Amino acid sequence: MDMKLELVPVPVTDVDRAKNFYVGQVGFNADHDHRVSPELRFVQLTPPGSACSVVIGEGITDMAPGSQRGLQLVIDDADAAREELLSRGVEVGDVDEQPWGRFLYFADPDGNTWALQQLPPKGGTASV
Repeated sequence: MDMKLELVPVPVTDVDRAKNFYVGQVGFNADHDHRVSPELRFVQLTPPGSACSVVIGEGITDMAPGSQRGLQLVIDDADAAREELLSRGVEVGDVDEQPWGRFLYFADPDGNTWALQQLPPKGGTASV
């Protein structure tokens, strides 16, 4: 049986501010922005190259804004990703070198946190 993760909720306080951050600064694609009812606004955003999207909006989740921690994206080049995010105004730390990859970390305006991982070369010395 195949199971594919396709949509992850990210709780935010201001949908437009969050959408502007994820699309305008981080570079996600804006797939949908629909006001379904007065209580429900569905905004689907997808990282470039990803089969999984995030959803922000109103009436989407009962998680507290900023409580989604440690979402992770895989990238090709941590140094290039860091420079691009910095150039777009995203506060991102230095590259964190680990045996299992090179990492970057940032948070959205509500404090939801993200990690970007550059995987180690295949056949490297990383252990499980």
